[in-house]
Amino acid sequence: MKIVLLGYMGSGKSTVGKALSQRLDLRFIDQDAYIEEAEGSAIPELFESRGEIYFRKKEHHYLSEILDRENNFVLSTGGGTPCYGKNMETILRATDHVVYLKLSINALVERLLGEKAERPLISNIPDGELPEFIGKHLFERSFYYNQAKQIILCDGKDPQAIVEEIALASS
Repeated sequence: MKIVLLGYMGSGKSTVGKALSQRLDLRFIDQDAYIEEAEGSAIPELFESRGEIYFRKKEHHYLSEILDRENNFVLSTGGGTPCYGKNMETILRATDHVVYLKLSINALVERLLGEKAERPLISNIPDGELPEFIGKHLFERSFYYNQAKQIILCDGKDPQAIVEEIALASS
């Protein structure tokens, strides 16, 4: 079984993915970590040294590699992964188990305010402008995220409840 988790940064893809992989006894793959290991460089460094176009090409290459070569895993994608190139098409062709972890703008802002330093995309955005920034991104990305076969509303739910919801739908 291949389960792919989608969602905005801070939506809990890695946390839920790790717990879900344990619950279902599947391998956990964090796409960002996979890319960093394969490229021998952190993603922010790749963006800075090679540019976004290079990164997006590599992102698609490694996504395809994971989906084609691996079986029985939970994959946590990068927040923007489904929105570039043919990535969403590639994901949907590889598995029916595509899950969007959906949170409200307020919930995302609450989670991300304390993590801004580790998140290059938002590190320079003033706190007061974060809701508008996230809202704009979610609007732009919703077309892709909403193609997931399962959409889980995650506001107010702990990771274990989300894991159980996915596990029930995947069995």
